Amino acid sequence: MLNLIATFHVFSSALKQRVDTVYSERERGSVTLEQVVITLALLLAAVALVAVITNAITSRSGQITGG
Repeated sequence: MLNLIATFHVFSSALKQRVDTVYSERERGSVTLEQVVITLALLLAAVALVAVITNAITSRSGQITGG
């Protein structure tokens, strides 16, 4: 009887380890994908800000007079 309990214990441990491995591999890329999306959003915001600043400087450059 003790051999049967030990066998089930070893089997359940191996199964748990395998399930944990599968779940960890499935979740591996999600953080990276989220980081890429956030990075792209921040990059687009920075490009838009540079465009707004450049446009403001260009439109007001004609108002600069030499002193």
